[in-house]
Amino acid sequence: MLLTRFWNNRQGSVAPMLGIAILPLLGAVGAAVDYTQASATRTAFQTALDSTALMLSKTAATQTPADLQTAATNDFNALFTRTNAKNVTVTANYSTTSGSQLVLNGSATVDTNFLSVLGIDTIHIAASTTSTWGNTRLRVALVLDNTGSMASSGKITALKTASQNLLTQLKSAAVTADDVYVSVIPFGKDVNVDPSNVNASWLRWDLWEEVNGKCSDTSYHSKTNCLSHSKVWTHAAHSTWNGCVTDRDQNFDTTNGAPVAGATLYPTEQYSSCAVSLIGLSNNWTTLSSKIDAMQPNGNTNQAIGLQMGWQSLTAAPFSVPALDPDYKYNQVIILLSDGLNTEDRWYTTASSIDTRQQKACDNIKAAGITIYTVQVNTGSDPTSTLLKNCASDTSKFFLLTSSAEIVTTFGQIGTALSNLRLAM
Repeated sequence: MLLTRFWNNRQGSVAPMLGIAILPLLGAVGAAVDYTQASATRTAFQTALDSTALMLSKTAATQTPADLQTAATNDFNALFTRTNAKNVTVTANYSTTSGSQLVLNGSATVDTNFLSVLGIDTIHIAASTTSTWGNTRLRVALVLDNTGSMASSGKITALKTASQNLLTQLKSAAVTADDVYVSVIPFGKDVNVDPSNVNASWLRWDLWEEVNGKCSDTSYHSKTNCLSHSKVWTHAAHSTWNGCVTDRDQNFDTTNGAPVAGATLYPTEQYSSCAVSLIGLSNNWTTLSSKIDAMQPNGNTNQAIGLQMGWQSLTAAPFSVPALDPDYKYNQVIILLSDGLNTEDRWYTTASSIDTRQQKACDNIKAAGITIYTVQVNTGSDPTSTLLKNCASDTSKFFLLTSSAEIVTTFGQIGTALSNLRLAM
């Protein structure tokens, strides 16, 4: 037959063999082309999905699921411009389990050019990405020198500017309201716990009543002298107290034990240079800002009481400390700034004696896992503070400044470090 003769003919046999062999060869080359294009499209798809997740991580916590989905679709479509991809879908899901987490899943189909000959019209591509952030929360105590020497060289003005900038940085690092809390502890010789707490159970009045009152014989000016001369002492009304407290009895002046009775309580004092009242942990940024604005320089230096109260504000009564969420990690930080050496506390007027008490507090705070930044503003001729240097958690967290302008840049540096820590992916 003719077909049999064709196959048996040995003359010019290369052409029909080549015709038969080229079909699978073209199929293989075509498949490679189609799959290469699909792979490139998938890579672009994944890149666009990753970028979309990073963009949405800034706002996901404040969006409704519907708004988040709309934003995900719009942002992705703006980034992914491959026209050969069809049936593109992107889904977005946000959760707060073990920190903030955004999961994006996407899929599409890519039309084939060569594989369609083999009955394969499309290639399916899929991608996913997960962005996590903010599973570290911050509690920051600003322990700020408000003593008289801060009035010189523009230091109190620079401190206010630096603190306001720091609040802005920390506010920006908070995705949800509970992510960042800040306390503000202005200090001089004493700290002011606010006279509105006059009836608080954690105050003790014996030292205050000793010198705030009137003897029936006006030649005696203390309760002890008045009574020792068989006279009558009438202490002043507690409502006249200006809010200041001095150091707790030793060793409670170096710990954060809750003030519940006796030596653990905070002794009231009518210190004439009482600083502006402190504020415990808060995420009310307006209130915190107002407290910074209200600071005024006055009085002597007792870093130790500021540091102890800063620690107390992070951890224990009498402060209302927001409960720790077990789904998050927490970094607790104290930033202690002072422009001078210690000059006076409840017991001493020599720096070395006060420093000894403060170093115990520093050691206890660090042992409790709290990070301490210390800042010495030395615009005069004071020596480098060995106390502040040793109090810092490590050498990188001690700053020796020689101008008030450096307060602003230093607080900015600290704020950046804390913000990066909070927002680490």
